[in-house]
Amino acid sequence: DGGGASPHTPIGRLIEKGRDYGQQLCRGLRIPAPHRDGREGTSRMTTPAGSGTGFGSVSWWGLSPAVDLQAESPPVDPDSQADTEHGTPELNVLLLGSVDGRHLLRTLTRAALWPRRRFRFYVLENNMEAVARHMLIFSLALEDPEKMGLQERSETFLEVWGNALLRPSVAAFVRTQAGRLARLVPEPDRLAEQLPWLSLGALKFRERDALEAVFRFWAGGEKGPEAFPMSRLWDSRLRHYLGSRYDARRGVSDWDLHMKLHDRGARVIHTSEFRRWRDTGVAFELRDSSAYHVPNRTLASGRLLSHRGERVAARGYWGDIVTGPFVAFGIEADDETLLKTSNGQPIKTAGEITQHNVTELFREMAAWGRPRATQGDPAQVQGDADGSPEPAPVPEPFTVHFLSLGSAQTLHHKSCYKGRFQLLYVACGMVHLLSPELGACVAPGGRLIVELAQFLVDLRQEQLQGFSTRVGELAQAAGFAPQPGARRSQTFARFYKAGDSAPSHKDPAVGSGTPPPEVLAPPLEATNPPPEDLTQPLEGGIPPSEPLKRPSVSGFTVGGFGSTHRESDPQTRESVPPETNSPIPNF
Repeated sequence: DGGGASPHTPIGRLIEKGRDYGQQLCRGLRIPAPHRDGREGTSRMTTPAGSGTGFGSVSWWGLSPAVDLQAESPPVDPDSQADTEHGTPELNVLLLGSVDGRHLLRTLTRAALWPRRRFRFYVLENNMEAVARHMLIFSLALEDPEKMGLQERSETFLEVWGNALLRPSVAAFVRTQAGRLARLVPEPDRLAEQLPWLSLGALKFRERDALEAVFRFWAGGEKGPEAFPMSRLWDSRLRHYLGSRYDARRGVSDWDLHMKLHDRGARVIHTSEFRRWRDTGVAFELRDSSAYHVPNRTLASGRLLSHRGERVAARGYWGDIVTGPFVAFGIEADDETLLKTSNGQPIKTAGEITQHNVTELFREMAAWGRPRATQGDPAQVQGDADGSPEPAPVPEPFTVHFLSLGSAQTLHHKSCYKGRFQLLYVACGMVHLLSPELGACVAPGGRLIVELAQFLVDLRQEQLQGFSTRVGELAQAAGFAPQPGARRSQTFARFYKAGDSAPSHKDPAVGSGTPPPEVLAPPLEATNPPPEDLTQPLEGGIPPSEPLKRPSVSGFTVGGFGSTHRESDPQTRESVPPETNSPIPNF
């Protein structure tokens, strides 16, 4: 760029001529030209830093490491929490936007380190695809080891959870499991018999229909990769996000990795695996790269788009394209040797650490998948009379309850939820739902843990600080106070509920009359229609009674905590409607 050479010297004049020629060439090609000082010119298609568009509008994986929810909850109080039927204390946890079940799996696998408790997890998501992925992940984690080995289960989980493209064998497993779940969802009796850990009783009938439609799409009701061309959709998202920086996408990914993720604590993410994921969407390459070519339909989501003046439903990929699934299981480990460095570089990559952690999780989850017949009389679990070894004790059963979409502000109206939960977890994309009404569902002395936006690449440092400040304000308005003695963390904010607070109490500084400070601009995907190649039309139309929600920045928004989310409108909650036979034009 000249490096400060004087324009009056020969080298300076040569540089000036080169700049003038470059300006003329850029004008002829109609591409953004660099400024005279060497900086890149602005482009209407270039995504500005700090807009948050790279996170998308749908979350498929978390932006924080998996935590043991029992370690975050208050100590056991046998007098108030004992289950009169089973005589075992309960732990009731409400999770908003946990997305991938990592916290539930971590809690279950570490239950042996704590006194026995019965776990009841209440999960609230903002789309039915996330509920379906929860069910698929837990079905895989609890699969019979005799039918599917430990290594095969862990590798299948990694691919289904974090890869845009699958191996044919993994895609066949998804189709088989999705077909099975699609048949179970409409039949509550069979569902309770085969999946006793699952409860869909709180879902509305139309939500169950939408859930069944999601599974049928996964099962291959629409044949061929053209139904969901993931590679083209991924590339289209990248082009829309990067704009004129697309040709320099490798440099952009290196900058985001080294100057942002590494500085924020994710140093184990290797350049090669991050580049590969940014380019292709394949985060965990456990086999030869040529083996990954089947689209991962579990990453498809639906939204309403305008086409020739009409609203039509389309499937596409509107998930994360900037951070990746490496944070959830790949930057922390119980085995400290995995985090060692040599010559200043980590000896293990995030993919290797993730595979190790997931394998250990599934190894310990085997105890939860045992038949219920051994969970009754303790005498039945003793060794045989011939001196066979005594089986390991079977843990208490757990239940995962899926709540109706958009019910966060109405739970306190039901007596069964008011003051029920000892722990409330809120993901960073659902912080706008934190309110006094939701706080009324937490028992006095209960805890609140909020995921911060530490690993959201698109946010600048001042925006991260603004997000943390806003979280503190919302938590205070909901009746929580900072947890004394809690360890300082850039990833989670921890609070506790000192006493019973009425839902009507609001902090005047955070009340609905005062708009929240804008920390993030709305993503471009949420305000502008995406390019036509970002979407795939649904094969079926939309019943008038069940419109498909076009998500706002529900995946992540700070500026829209209060006004941009209309969770109370039942007509905006559906994610994928039941499919019909009326065709939708290809656009």
